Amino acid sequence: MPQLGFLHGRAWAALLGQLRRPPGAVCIGAVRSHSQVAEATLASQLKPHKEKPNFILKTPKGTRDFSPQQMVVREKILDMVVSCFKRHGAKRLDTPAFELKEMLTERYGEDSGLIYDLKDQGGELLSLRYDLTVPFARYLAMNKVKKMKRYHVGKVWRRESPTIVQGRYREFCQCDFDIAGHFDPMIPDAECLKIMCEILSGLQLGDFLIKVNDRRLLDGIFAVCGVPESKFHAICSSVDKLDKMSWKDVRHEMVAKRGLAPEVADRIGDYVQCHGGVSLVEDMLQDPELSRNKQALEGLGDLKLLFDYLTLFGIAEKISFDLSLARGLDYYTGVIYEAVLLQTPAQAGEEPLNVGSVAAGGRYDGLVGMFDPKGRKVPCVGLSIGVERIFSIVEQRLEVGLGAGWATFWQLVAPELSSKEASSTALDKEPLCKGTCKR
Repeated sequence: MPQLGFLHGRAWAALLGQLRRPPGAVCIGAVRSHSQVAEATLASQLKPHKEKPNFILKTPKGTRDFSPQQMVVREKILDMVVSCFKRHGAKRLDTPAFELKEMLTERYGEDSGLIYDLKDQGGELLSLRYDLTVPFARYLAMNKVKKMKRYHVGKVWRRESPTIVQGRYREFCQCDFDIAGHFDPMIPDAECLKIMCEILSGLQLGDFLIKVNDRRLLDGIFAVCGVPESKFHAICSSVDKLDKMSWKDVRHEMVAKRGLAPEVADRIGDYVQCHGGVSLVEDMLQDPELSRNKQALEGLGDLKLLFDYLTLFGIAEKISFDLSLARGLDYYTGVIYEAVLLQTPAQAGEEPLNVGSVAAGGRYDGLVGMFDPKGRKVPCVGLSIGVERIFSIVEQRLEVGLGAGWATFWQLVAPELSSKEASSTALDKEPLCKGTCKR
């Protein structure tokens, strides 16, 4: 037994107090090393919970279990989504649930603080994947793939405040579709928007609208309004909050937190509060200041071409050119888009469920080059379907928790896309972008 040395008065009393504690308690005073303290604490925590009256059996915050009945609904939703991806020629890809931390850092702007970090026994720094896009770009660069059309269904993790009723979790499933490679301008982007329309129409969740914008146009607006280039990303993050905050609050953040001059913020507000269709694109092409900005002109030119394809596909009425759309992730470089439900049908006596966007995506031409040793770029564009938010809507409508509504499931979530989406054009009869893997 280690020598404890000569103890006086109060020290003896403290030691005797420790020795009188129950057998399951940790006697810190009699333990010499930090490792012994940790082992003793862990052993105490692992005692049967009947000895710990405050123990609560639950899942971690921001996660949930899914019953067999709930999994039936989820699998049918996923089947519809994946079937659409396959019809457009995508092949399935999978990547590890965690990546080297350095692969994920500085890829997500202000959202980088939401990444879960890990450390293995060898001291290697790892992170749980935040999304499926960055791992895909890493895969393309690592394998020197220049052309590919892929889909990926997998879990991702984010350390944000969960809102379970709105389908926001810390662990959730993403369904991604991406096209990598060189194609005619705006053809892949138009195909992604067409896929988004097909899936949301087929799920029959209610009327929806897809907002589109271009990050080059936003940067051009910031430049002509007098925003320093060093603050472009920060101001873009503020604009991205316009779907949750009023312009007054966003303006206050720009001025008070971002250090922007009030008159510059006001000029930005004149632009980012505009929305419309292709006519707004044409109007902005005539803007005397934007017409002199190269980035703005490139973005507006691509948006004009995009609307031409969307009209050809018969989905232009579902698309809105919305200058408030920013998509806060730093890797977007061109067209961006986000789908929202205009209304969520609810059962009698229930409030409509506000879940925000149910699908989103955009173009990220520079991301692969960040991983390539020689900086070689591969143009990419893609979309992500918000499975958890869609499931929250379907779950509410079917009252899954009460065990009701199963007989009507196929009336709400049809196995085939609606005939309205069927088109006779040659472009619709086969995948728009031939995406076989090419090295």
